[in-house]
Order: sequence, then structure tokens, then C-alpha cells
Amino acid sequence: MSLPFSQVDVFTSEFLRGNPVAVVHDAAGVSDDAMAAFARWTNLSETTFLLPPTQPAADYRLRIFTPGGELPFAGHPTLGSARAWLEAGGVPQDDGGTRGRRIVQECGVGLVSIADDGGRLAFAAPPLRQSGPVDPGEVAAVAGSLGLGADDVVDSAWVDNGPGWVGVLLPDAETVLGLRPDFAAMGSYKVGVIGPYPDGSETAFEVRAFCPGLAVPEDPVTGSLNAGLGQWLIGNGRAPSSYVAQQGTALGRRGRVHVTAREADVWIGGDTVVGIRGSVEL
Repeated sequence: MSLPFSQVDVFTSEFLRGNPVAVVHDAAGVSDDAMAAFARWTNLSETTFLLPPTQPAADYRLRIFTPGGELPFAGHPTLGSARAWLEAGGVPQDDGGTRGRRIVQECGVGLVSIADDGGRLAFAAPPLRQSGPVDPGEVAAVAGSLGLGADDVVDSAWVDNGPGWVGVLLPDAETVLGLRPDFAAMGSYKVGVIGPYPDGSETAFEVRAFCPGLAVPEDPVTGSLNAGLGQWLIGNGRAPSSYVAQQGTALGRRGRVHVTAREADVWIGGDTVVGIRGSVEL
């Protein structure tokens, strides 16, 4: 089958500076094996497939694959796929009126709301599947895989909204940027590390995401992780209710993630740029 295809750069306004996601449109006839094989072939952190929804409230259904397997939710594929769907002529059921359009995505974690004000897209962070303290032995193991001692960790928590993230707060952004992880020691842990910049800096935090078990040693810019970190750090008062996180610096990217607590939700926003349009034979 020849299917429409897009590749979208996410969390950046400059093509080639964010995190790309491959998006296959009209993918109802693609088998699970073909989806997994194509995701391995693209070798991007995520490849997605747009499908008809099964729930009446949803505008579309999304399946999300890494080179190592399928995920129930991921952030930058959510924003990138929504941008690709809109550009392909998708029209949300909810035009939003004065508050802007709302897109409803169906995926493995259920329904995810995406705000569209005609520019930057933002998704409402889904509920955490696992939260709370990390076992001290696991903190020590994760810290060791980062080349740190457990005493170097300011705080830690499970911030898992699907991929399985462990959140690690370090003293400052400089320490985050200096990490040289041992991926063999990290094993199956999915580790999100965050550290603050000094007051008055362009961005509030530096973030890095390590997930070697998903065949993605370091992810350039990560929506799901920033969602979990925002819920955790805003919730415990270590972050303001609205801030911008920087990610991808260590990989030569310039990711910017806009995190805002509004009413009962934490919203994760970012610019999106469609850089490749064409078709794929599957």
C-alpha cells in the first residue's frame, strides 16, 4: 500500500533542531508486524500510525512505536501527529469557540486532549500510572548508571505516564549537561534527569532522557517525560506553575518545552514543523 507520510520536528520552531516523529496516515490496513518493522527501519525514537477512532469522542486513534516496541503514550509523537493530522485536513469535532480548538486523541492510555490555538499545540498530561518515592536501592542503581552517588540526587520519584519514567532532580543544569551515562548499567530503567538554571536564565530547567531499553539511548526532546516531571515538580513546589524547559542541548538540538499548570491539568506545549511530506510503501 502507498500511504501518505509526514515527518514532523517537535518542540522547535526551527526544522532540524527538535525531535522528529515519523507519521503514517490512513494506516488502518497496516499490520502490527509491518508497523513494528517500519519503526525499526526509521530508527527514530518514535514512529506513529494514524487510524480511525474507536471511541466516539476521539478525532483519531494513534499507535506509537519505538524501534524496540509499542508505547501506550508519548508526548512529542502526540504533538507531531496532531500537527500532521491537521495539515492533512483533519477537522476536530470540538471547534472550541473562543478558547480555541480541541483535538481528542485516542491511544493506549485512553483519551488525550490537545489544545490548538492556531499555532503552538499543547497536550493535557495524562494521569501518572506510577508516582511516589523510588526505592532507595533503585535510586542508588539509577544514580550509579549516571556516574553519580545517591547523595548527588536532590530528589527522585516515579513519573510514569506510560513509558516507565523515573524522575531524578539534580542540583543544577550544569550537572545534568555533564552526565555521561553507563547505558549497560542503566539496563531497563527509563531515566529522566532535570536540573535548574540560575534565576533570570532564558529557560528554567535542563532536561535529559535516557531509555536504552527502548533502543533510544538518549531522546532529544521528550513530551511524556516533561509531562511527568511537571506534574511532580509543580505539585511539590520545586517548580513554578508555568516554565520553559530546555532539552537536547547535549545532542546539538534546541528543544523548548512549555509547561503550564492550568485548572486541574498540566499542559505540555511546543512548536511543530512539518519537514517531510510524501508517501511510504507498506
